[in-house]
Amino acid sequence: MPLTINEQYEVCTAQRGDLDQIIALLSDDPLGRVREQSMATTRSDYEAAFADIEQSSDNSILVIKLADAVIGCAQITIIPNLTFTGAKRCQIEGVRVSKDHQGRGLGKQLIAYAIDHAKGEGCKIVQLTSNNSRTSALEFYEKLGFEASHTGFKLYL
Repeated sequence: MPLTINEQYEVCTAQRGDLDQIIALLSDDPLGRVREQSMATTRSDYEAAFADIEQSSDNSILVIKLADAVIGCAQITIIPNLTFTGAKRCQIEGVRVSKDHQGRGLGKQLIAYAIDHAKGEGCKIVQLTSNNSRTSALEFYEKLGFEASHTGFKLYL
């Protein structure tokens, strides 16, 4: 169910037609420019990933829209788990708000929407990761009550 913010912005589930704007958001920072490839060479990879996400009941891509413009996004994944006595958890990834719209509380609303979704799915933990170089993002998540409680590792294949 969409959520209206400040009578201008709406948080809702992404549609296939939003994909180009989502890719642009993911690419619009120093890490994204390196990680995300040119749309011309990887468009089919993004389309396949979007289709997989769209078909999974445990995955969603949320967007913040201003009219038809996507100005924010996040992916949420519900993960069944045996730890914490079988508690489900929600993983939040790929959180972005366009530079022109930052500082308006939109990211906070997007995360709140994701947390509400997680609660509705019966999750007991919401977790996310952020690159250590994104110091403002780390501060943002801490202000929202997230704790830097673990050290994460990645192995790129």
